[in-house]
Amino acid sequence: MKLLTAALLVLFIAMCLASAEGVKCKCSRKGPKIRFSNVRKLEIKPRYPFCVEEMIIVTLWTRVRGEQQHCLNPKRQNTIRLLKWYRVWKEKGR
Repeated sequence: MKLLTAALLVLFIAMCLASAEGVKCKCSRKGPKIRFSNVRKLEIKPRYPFCVEEMIIVTLWTRVRGEQQHCLNPKRQNTIRLLKWYRVWKEKGR
């Protein structure tokens, strides 16, 4: 009986660790410097327990490459300016 309980406990812990794997930080690599005119969508995701900082994911569109998603470093000056510009742009209803 103890062996069965131990096996179930190990299985439960393995399932918990597998589900936590999907919550990890998606922005392990930070994206390039971007042009504001190419921005299609901007997402700000909160910090997760596995992520040190909030995630800023930007979707860009260019004729050559189409749509691409990049993670931006929230501490860079260019990203801070992009966030301010995007908020103003959204308030104008564009």
